[in-house]
Amino acid sequence: MASLSLETWKAPSLDDFEVLGRAALAGLPREFLSLAGDVEIRVDDFPTAEVLADLEIESEFDLLGLFVGVGLAHAGATTVTGMMPNRVWLYRRPILDYWAEHDETLGAIVTHVLIHEIGHHFGLSDDDMEAIEEAAD
Repeated sequence: MASLSLETWKAPSLDDFEVLGRAALAGLPREFLSLAGDVEIRVDDFPTAEVLADLEIESEFDLLGLFVGVGLAHAGATTVTGMMPNRVWLYRRPILDYWAEHDETLGAIVTHVLIHEIGHHFGLSDDDMEAIEEAAD
């Protein structure tokens, strides 16, 4: 039996999370992604104090992700000059905390967060989002 050295185990970095997020996004059904247009994946350890205050969230560990932007379904036919691209923020430390407490792969959790952040922004039901998760690669 091979021995494992605990010294080589590291939590995934911000860059690792960005790779996970992009892979999860690439595996989502196209018709679902068309709601949000071109979505950027951004990663940070925690949400900002301003985001927590705006959402009235007390603990920085209670927010796993956040959709910021206006999707194609809400943007209308015209493009607004200076509009920032749609983004989904993934918050590494809360996701790692959730992962440590649940029996799911990290990739599955990141996919779940992406689907729910985009889906909630467009008013999809939990049933709709569950079906999208089942259809994801």
